[in-house]
Amino acid sequence: MIYDCIIIGGGIAGLQAAIQLGRYQHKILVIDSNHGRSNLCRAYHNILGWGNGVSGDYLRRTGREQAEELGVEFINQTVIAVENQDNEFVCTVKDGVRFIGKRLLFATGIMDRLPDFPELIPCLGISVYVCPDCDGYEVKNKRTIVIGAGNAGANMALTLKYWTHEIIYVNHEITNIDDQLQKQLEIENITYYQEAISKVLGKESQFKGVVLKSGIVLDGKHAFVALGGNEIRSELAGNIGVELHENKHILTNPRTKMTNIENVWAAGDVAAHSEQVTIAMGEGSQAAIWIHKSLLESN
Repeated sequence: MIYDCIIIGGGIAGLQAAIQLGRYQHKILVIDSNHGRSNLCRAYHNILGWGNGVSGDYLRRTGREQAEELGVEFINQTVIAVENQDNEFVCTVKDGVRFIGKRLLFATGIMDRLPDFPELIPCLGISVYVCPDCDGYEVKNKRTIVIGAGNAGANMALTLKYWTHEIIYVNHEITNIDDQLQKQLEIENITYYQEAISKVLGKESQFKGVVLKSGIVLDGKHAFVALGGNEIRSELAGNIGVELHENKHILTNPRTKMTNIENVWAAGDVAAHSEQVTIAMGEGSQAAIWIHKSLLESN
């Protein structure tokens, strides 16, 4: 079987594109590893209509149900290789099965690098955050601990000064900080510890602080994680010649979301833009509209 379009990634952008293409009645396959940012986030608070928050799990589950009602097919697998064969795209998954599509959409996203403390996971999006644009508002005038590494953590701490003046930055990986950033931390009166964390304190979804290796206990009900080195999942796209930004995000036409490779699109956090759920939704829809146009033109 040859699909009209294969979507790699079943997160927010991939689901929104699948719904739009399903409404066009195209034959669509979504290949989803079920391991992305939206799997982890317990609450998004900056989406129209969801002022009290909505979980990534809810959006994924209901989005998949909506797409399946429109005839979209899903498989839970990881794509390990993509080939461009005479303008048809062959996607090979881990168990060796190959799927062919006339069009291809990369919605592979990114994955944040998180410290190895399982207590953080239930708190993500509720009392522990990774994006100041998404969730800076949640720590307005509140004591906030930045669990970071080097410059990435320092920049996060300085960014959060817009929202709160009570910030503690723990350089968990004891990574060097540029002199200029170090001085800015001092000027802004940001409390700084260059010490590893031995334990994260929390109960269910409520973060409560950290214990440093020295035994110092830092109390706080909110935290941001900023270790840097997030995984940009653009390798498959790069392997077939898709142009990448210097930071490894995929470059697309701002109007159509198509890449430099004909009949290959990208949407969501893997593309070069602000990493927001609402933008991912919009890009998924926009890409789907132009995928539909291209399929009509080829008939």
